[in-house]
Order: sequence, then C-alpha cells, then structure tokens
Amino acid sequence: MISDTRGYRFRLACILGLAVLAITTVTLMDPIPQDPAYHEFVDQRMLYGVPNFWNVASNSLFVISGLLGILLLMRQPPVTGGLPELRPVYLVFFTGVFLTGFGSAYYHLDPSNDALVWDRLPMTLAFMAFFSMIVGEHLSPGTGRALLWPLLVVGVLSIVYWHITESAGRGDLRPYALVQFLPMVLIPVILLLFQSRLNRSIFLWAMIAAYVVSKIAEYFDAELYAAGGILSGHSVKHIAAAVGTLFLYMALRKRRLIEGVSR
Repeated sequence: MISDTRGYRFRLACILGLAVLAITTVTLMDPIPQDPAYHEFVDQRMLYGVPNFWNVASNSLFVISGLLGILLLMRQPPVTGGLPELRPVYLVFFTGVFLTGFGSAYYHLDPSNDALVWDRLPMTLAFMAFFSMIVGEHLSPGTGRALLWPLLVVGVLSIVYWHITESAGRGDLRPYALVQFLPMVLIPVILLLFQSRLNRSIFLWAMIAAYVVSKIAEYFDAELYAAGGILSGHSVKHIAAAVGTLFLYMALRKRRLIEGVSR
C-alpha cells in the first residue's frame, strides 16, 4: 500500500512538474502577437451569398456534435458511459463545442482580431472542460469538478488578456497558447500514467488523434486546397475536430465502469 501511494504521488509529481516547466518556459518567452497573416485563409470562395463559404459551413459540424452531446447528457435515465459526478464537466465541454460552431462561423464570415475573440472564447470552454474531465476520470472526480470553474476563468481571462494587449498594439498570445496546448500535452501523459475508472480509453486516444489531425490540416491549409481544389486545410480542421467530439459522444454511450478501480 505504501509503495502504491508513493508511486501515485511520484506520477502526480511528474504531471505537476511538467505543467510548471511548460508555464515557466512560456512565461520567459517574449510576447507573441497575433500574426495578421493568420486571417488570410486560402479558400475565400463565396457560395450562396456567403463569403468564405466552406470555412463557415464546416462549423455546422460543431453545432451538430455539440448538440448531440448536450441532448445525450439531458436524457433520462442518465448516460452510463461517464462518471455521474462529472456530468457538469461533460455538459460544459459539449456546450463549448456547440457555441464554437457559431463563434467560428461568425469569425470566418469576416476574419479579424475582433471577430476571433468570439471564435476562441467557446473553444477555451471545451479545452478546459476536457482537461477537467480527464483529471476527473483518471485521478479524482472531485478534483476534476473542483478544477472546472477555475480553469474556465483562466481560459476566459487568457482571451481577454490577448484582446486587450492586441488592441493596445502589443499583442500577447502566451496565456492562450498555454490554455490550448498545455492540456493537450498533459492529457496523453495522464492517460498513460493513471488508470481510468472507465473502460475503452481508445475513444479518448481517438479524440487526441483527431485533434492532431486538425492541427496538421490547419498548418497545411493551402497545400490541401491545392491538392484537391475542394476543401482547404482549415475546413478539414473543422471537420476533424468535430469528429473528435463525436468520439467523446460515443464514449459516453459505450464505456462502462471497471470493477475494482476507485479513487
């Protein structure tokens, strides 16, 4: 028992140490302003009177996947593929995804820094809720729930801080970069080091894979558009990220508690 406790504490210390190292490293970096070229997406086709049509329309998948999750969680009797204690966390995640569909569509109608605020705000809700969920399922449900609201506040403040500094001509994306990327660094480590109370962790790994695909597609925006001439990398990013949300939806339907595992 003592060795198990020490092992748990050591693994937890690894997670905390990695987080502190990342935060310290980013804090010591120079401020990161928003690149104006970010708004210059390759696919600017207008269809049906809608500018940047596919970058706008592909956000409908966020609305659909988010709504599916919300309806699933509102169903009676409650779903059995998650932990009952984490129901608010799951609900915030799917609500964030649902709102991202509208915020991102609004941004892509006329991309600008001001519109980008409404794209990023709901995304931070999803990022922070997903991290809280992973902590709750793999470390402690109580800790996951307790982290949710402070993390949401940190996420929102990172956007407010970026917008204020950008408007003042000294934009700084460092806090938002931590909000988006630090959880995606810590989550795979947590999955590897701590056993979940639920089976079928493959769904969570599939979510991570979908996120990685979405970021790769975003980076190769122009190349993917040139290769097929149908969809740009940014539209593919939306599709891949929405598919990732559907993996969690399936997890909440199909996973079950593992006997003998408790926190």
